Amino acid sequence: MALRKIIEIDEEKCDGCGQCILSCAEGALEIVDGKAKLVGDILCDGLGACLGECPQDALHLIEREAPEFDEEAVHERMARMKSDAPKPAAGFGCPSSQAMIMTMPPQGDPGEAGASTLGHWPVKLQLMGPNTPFLKGADLVLLADCAAASNPALHQKVLPGKAIAMGCPKLDDLQAHIDKLAQILAGAKPKSLTVMFMDVPCCKGFVYAAQKAVEKAGVDMPIGLIQIGRNGDVLMEGTLDKDGKLS
Repeated sequence: MALRKIIEIDEEKCDGCGQCILSCAEGALEIVDGKAKLVGDILCDGLGACLGECPQDALHLIEREAPEFDEEAVHERMARMKSDAPKPAAGFGCPSSQAMIMTMPPQGDPGEAGASTLGHWPVKLQLMGPNTPFLKGADLVLLADCAAASNPALHQKVLPGKAIAMGCPKLDDLQAHIDKLAQILAGAKPKSLTVMFMDVPCCKGFVYAAQKAVEKAGVDMPIGLIQIGRNGDVLMEGTLDKDGKLS
């Protein structure tokens, strides 16, 4: 043990947005129960690359006794993260997870309130199997729960002809979402992936989840982004390339 610099996370301030994880090349941070956690002291190099990425100022470098940074342990962790077997899908005995494709009634004027344009069931990401028929070759939208509730044009402009997978990047197990989405990308091979998320920091965790799932699945796929404001407006639309550049 030696006195050295190491990251400290203020859990009261942390909102689980996941931005720090993107900037930590050593994989020393992960989201657990909606909060960023230091996986192990030996994985933190103490350089503080993650500090500037936190919108809540929840990360700080402190000096305390800790084991020395272990680069070999970092390599081992990164290898495990790439090779971890996907978790088996759970809950298939429950009617809420029974897959079905729905026939849509004729739609009226898009400007008027109309029938639902949801084309399948289930809608929750964790209830979907990696080879569910409606996911195969689909335009898949990873949809944050709050974005679905906030956007009034969801059924007219987003859902028609698309498959959706819903969840909450803050309250759900984000790693479980990454694993399941990676299974789907590798198994069902959807044609495209778009993330629809809110303008609050914690919701950006779904953008991170999509990036990690694409990486884990080993697919070359740009990620579409749709950011929704709390008043329901579309604030931003764009595409992330494989290098994380927004266009």
